[in-house]
Amino acid sequence: MNDTAVPVETAETLAAPTSLSDLFFTFNRMSLQGFGGVLAVAQRELVERTRWMTREQFVETLAVSQVLPGPNIVNMALMIGDRHFGLRGAFVALAGMLLVPLVIVLALTALYAQFATHAMVSGALRGMGAVAAGLVISTAVKLSTTLKKSAMGLPLGIAFAAVTFIAVAVLRWPLVWVLGGLGPIAVACAFWRLR
Repeated sequence: MNDTAVPVETAETLAAPTSLSDLFFTFNRMSLQGFGGVLAVAQRELVERTRWMTREQFVETLAVSQVLPGPNIVNMALMIGDRHFGLRGAFVALAGMLLVPLVIVLALTALYAQFATHAMVSGALRGMGAVAAGLVISTAVKLSTTLKKSAMGLPLGIAFAAVTFIAVAVLRWPLVWVLGGLGPIAVACAFWRLR
């Protein structure tokens, strides 16, 4: 029988960025690994590699970042940078997230304008879309374990996910209307269960 236990991260055992440059390069590394979305890479970097957050903290921060305007990962970078270094940290994390990718995207845009009609280029873009979808699904599966500790609980969380999937993917309702309708109901359910 194996007696080695996997360590459980708590708020006391978590690490923190050692400097602003550590914060910058961590978010920069994340942004350069993410094609079609950085969420899967962010979970791996922030929870597993740097251990700056627990999975539960990651999910909570992600939930807040999703209801704020703007890209989720940019909102997360701002919140995490602010949590560790205040306003300077927020700007440094944001710069790490956006600076180098902005330069790359501008260069690729210029190239794409020249080669957009080639079949190989459009095929590569379709392949990248499939990879991005796989990363999102993989992250969702990995983070689903946090539903057990959620105020909503596993059955209710799965029910909301299923209704959202059916409304958006099957019925093709606009996401903004689905979130606008289901979001307040989910918040009310969580509030009621927390009481």
